[in-house]
Amino acid sequence: MPLLDDNTRELVAAELAGLKNPVKLVMFTQEFECQYCGETRHLCEEIAELSDQISVEVYDFVADKDKVDEYGIDKVPAIAVVGAKDYGVRLYGIPSGYEFAALLNDVKTVSAGEVELMPETTAFLEGLKEPLHIQVYVTPT
Repeated sequence: MPLLDDNTRELVAAELAGLKNPVKLVMFTQEFECQYCGETRHLCEEIAELSDQISVEVYDFVADKDKVDEYGIDKVPAIAVVGAKDYGVRLYGIPSGYEFAALLNDVKTVSAGEVELMPETTAFLEGLKEPLHIQVYVTPT
């Protein structure tokens, strides 16, 4: 049974129609004790059906340790949004509600290979001397 209804599928397809470059949704799951892993995988697959620029790779968090390490995944469900290169965009948990819009925005940004930032933000980032790890936590409401 689809997670996206027909109207939502049409809207998402229109949103993804202008993707510039291919994007992989690299999804990490596991067989046991993973709430929403199945739904997250299904959602990634449904999104990929809506654009020929999107593909999905699925890995097991336990069995595919090399891929877990390669992408720096530390919990499941997880999605790494990867374009021409890996920009480090990761989503943990099921991207539902507002997080679904964030996933679509991530896909578009990674596809474009660039992000528009205010000059002050660009200057701050250029001044960093070591990697910066940012995490945003959300809860369903």
